[in-house]
Amino acid sequence: MWVKKLVQHQNQNQNQNQNQKQNQKQNQIQSQSQKQNHRLRIGSWNIGTLTGKAMEVVDVMIRRKINIMCLQETRWVGKKAKFLSENGYKIWYTGNDRAKNGVGIIMDKSLVDEVVDAKRIGDKIIMVKVILGRMTMNIFSTYAPQTGLGEEIKAKFWEDLEGLIQMIPRGEKVIIGGDLNSHVGRDGNGYREVHGGYGFGEINNEGKSILDFAMAYGLIITNTRFKKRDEHLITYKNVTSSTQIDYFLMRQEDQVCCRDCKVIPGECLTTQHRLLVLDVSHKTKSKNQMVGFKRGETTNLQRKTKGQKGMEWRRTNKPNVERNN
Repeated sequence: MWVKKLVQHQNQNQNQNQNQKQNQKQNQIQSQSQKQNHRLRIGSWNIGTLTGKAMEVVDVMIRRKINIMCLQETRWVGKKAKFLSENGYKIWYTGNDRAKNGVGIIMDKSLVDEVVDAKRIGDKIIMVKVILGRMTMNIFSTYAPQTGLGEEIKAKFWEDLEGLIQMIPRGEKVIIGGDLNSHVGRDGNGYREVHGGYGFGEINNEGKSILDFAMAYGLIITNTRFKKRDEHLITYKNVTSSTQIDYFLMRQEDQVCCRDCKVIPGECLTTQHRLLVLDVSHKTKSKNQMVGFKRGETTNLQRKTKGQKGMEWRRTNKPNVERNN
């Protein structure tokens, strides 16, 4: 009898040891995965004017753990880049008029040295290329013409943005953030490939332009992918209206990297426009795997992107791009 109990006891110990080893392996795999995958938070905000607010924006980035901030209506003149604080935050910006427009992108100190290129078109589009572990990411800050402006001005904006998109290889990530002054609607009927079904309000003609553009270039509107309360969808609010006019767009094949997208309504640097944030994940890369980029250098930017043939948005002329790191 005691022999039978001893055998049972030995078998139980063996099973426990096996379970412990399996748990250890799973913990090691999870630990390695956590080390390799990092969260990146990108913000987009129509700030009204950046004059007198630069340090406050940096404070918001630190407090909200935002790594990259896309700004609209900065109203800073010039096509420059400069450090904003002793914390190492740096802005790339473009603008022509102190009274209107202007866009910029702020990088935190961990990303400043990873920027390899910057492109600017007028005072409504800026793009910064940054190397993040295994990813090459192209971050856009855009400010679309307002509804009351002429159709030629609106068409010029989309053509310029289109020209930059065409220059980016398919293997690189694209994230477009900005105030696009358009309504894409709550459910996106007829645009299910690019609209996640969780938008806000009613679609308008300008919203159809965004959706058509996204269809043409295989993009998805990320802040329609997540079911949220209205307060986390509304990007512009005043006494008489609440609307969704600010968006993040990214390539459809990269949406697996998207973890969340929402409005943070509590920040008060502006009275009407709200802060929109996008959380994405990226993997680290060992030093012997790092791609060798030099500052200001681009790779294969003239390669045609997949799906251009027959597209309504196809562009034949190169955009008037200005570079300045």
